[in-house]
Amino acid sequence: MADRVTVIGWDGSPLTAAARSALAAATLVAGAAHHLALPEVPPAAERIRLGSVALAARRIAGHRGTAVVLADGDPGFFGVVRTLRSPEFGLEVEVVPGVSSVAAAFARAGMPWDDAQVVVAHRRTLRRAVNVCRAHGKVAVLTSPGAGPAELGLLLEGVHRTFVICEELGTARERVTVVTSDKAVDHTWRDPNLVIVIGGPATAAEGGGWLAGRDPSTGPRGWALPSGVYGAAMGEGEGELLRSAQLARLGPRVGDLVWDIGSGSGAFATEAARCGAAVIAVDRDPEACGRTTLAARRFGVQLQVVHGAAPHVLENLPEPDVVRVGGGGATVVSAVADRRPQRIVTHALTRPAAERIGRDLTEHGYEVRCEFVQSVELDTRAWTERERSVAFLLSGTLSERSQ
Repeated sequence: MADRVTVIGWDGSPLTAAARSALAAATLVAGAAHHLALPEVPPAAERIRLGSVALAARRIAGHRGTAVVLADGDPGFFGVVRTLRSPEFGLEVEVVPGVSSVAAAFARAGMPWDDAQVVVAHRRTLRRAVNVCRAHGKVAVLTSPGAGPAELGLLLEGVHRTFVICEELGTARERVTVVTSDKAVDHTWRDPNLVIVIGGPATAAEGGGWLAGRDPSTGPRGWALPSGVYGAAMGEGEGELLRSAQLARLGPRVGDLVWDIGSGSGAFATEAARCGAAVIAVDRDPEACGRTTLAARRFGVQLQVVHGAAPHVLENLPEPDVVRVGGGGATVVSAVADRRPQRIVTHALTRPAAERIGRDLTEHGYEVRCEFVQSVELDTRAWTERERSVAFLLSGTLSERSQ
């Protein structure tokens, strides 16, 4: 195997003394075309054009001599170091880092980035990257061919964001462009590029926070908060116990898109957004849409509110991962099941209604659970019953092979 493997991150600036020394001793150099064209690469060294890092690692493992791998930016940040350190190759790796493309992009924009989410967008992960852009106010997207600024803008239709698009950072062809997300679709962008996606109110603590990314301590502690916290009366199916069970069944997480159909007070939509998921809240009542918008603003979360009646309004919405049906009954549940989300949760007030929904979910290929949920609130001053609510909680889960 190679006697030594040094990974050098290059950000377009002159190579450090350590990087030049490693290159001078190299008998094999792997990198992209612009890396292999650097004058510091020894003319006699074997050269590998870096495409598949795994294939290059196998060749390096079989090489007798000193190997250098050149990569853009910081190779330990979504870079080649992870693959090279895989146990299957048995390589001992030394790293000379450069400035990461994310740090360079925010530097060009003159913005702090300790409050940003950072995601990688490939064709297979593009939708989840877009969902993070929906849910968070500042996101850096490391793009790839077929999952670039135009594709991001196209999938963000209906959600206004500002794009700072950084093309070919660190090269003589570097270009930084600021456009709105809808205008990004109209251009052809050069690879490689990185997109800073900005939108919504700033959520970082004044003077800086204590944790990179989103501060989990924003807002009150806990889930399924009392109705008074949202400043609105709760509708049918929005009680604390039922809401907490619905959240538990769906398990919304970062990268998910949640539909909340029949958002009512906005409590469920807001709490799903506090989990880090992207949320589209749907209601046919314009006042309910307004309440949902106010609840999201009060808790400092991003979500999209759509006014319209289900199931027709759902036709043009992007594909969901999990769905709560708060209103509309079996007809809406059936329309949602046609879209094949991984999980669906809803409720019914009578057993016949629950059985109808359960049968329909089963016919769509979902594994169905149903529990009878009863909540009794007591006045603790007199220990007397204050309020009682009952409902059938239904959830459907699609097996992975059925999706």
